[in-house]
Amino acid sequence: MGYQEGFSGGHWDNSQKYSGAVPGLEWSDEQPWCSTFVSWVFQEADAKDLAPVTASCYEGVEWFESRGRFSEYPGVGAVVYFGPGGGTHVGIVTSYTDDTIYTVEGNTNNSGSAEGDGVYRKARPRKSSYIYGYGYPSYPEGVVVADPSWQGRDGVTFFGEEASEDDLPRDSSKPSKPKAGTVVIDGLAYGPGARGAHITRLGKLLVAAGCSAYEEGPGPVWTAADTESMRRYQIKIGDSGADADGIPGPRQLARLKRDFGEAA
Repeated sequence: MGYQEGFSGGHWDNSQKYSGAVPGLEWSDEQPWCSTFVSWVFQEADAKDLAPVTASCYEGVEWFESRGRFSEYPGVGAVVYFGPGGGTHVGIVTSYTDDTIYTVEGNTNNSGSAEGDGVYRKARPRKSSYIYGYGYPSYPEGVVVADPSWQGRDGVTFFGEEASEDDLPRDSSKPSKPKAGTVVIDGLAYGPGARGAHITRLGKLLVAAGCSAYEEGPGPVWTAADTESMRRYQIKIGDSGADADGIPGPRQLARLKRDFGEAA
């Protein structure tokens, strides 16, 4: 959060880091970049096949519609499209209530101006006519949605009024194989490929410990910044070698929670 695009000639100029980081969208630098930012987020989460790789909001809507995964109801992790035909703006839903959706958006602002300048968390009226609809990525762990017509589908959890990351399904009877370098502590995965509210909480603890390597976090998806922040903490408490590889061990995690647990 807080990243801002370039500024020249008295205006924000749409020059930003995301276009060059998404293969195929390099050309879109200095263009409106809200959709490019969404593509970058999914790429960084190692989930680029779950959302369209495009700089066009219209193309994003078409991508989800063609897969039968577009709805007028919000979902946790859904891609929300704004404006006529969904072509004006786009963001990612992190949670929702009966009245409000909470999002992360690129090429927006926190001032109410029509000129976007960076990446921000936003709270928007759920029933606003500005919202065109929502694309539901096919997350492997399932989706949490407010669409009543999706009730009963495989991998769908229905929460009509409110939901957040804490409501995402975790089927302990069907554990997935952790990625290389990932550890599981108390039933929760940490390391590359791990995601969930517990990753955000870990990041907040590392910030409280004075070991932050975050530019835009912490967040619910494990990134290189989490690895580096954890590595700094491991070194800070005197660990080295294989014990300072940026992936928490049970002892280290317990100590971090004990010393800084009030921060999360």
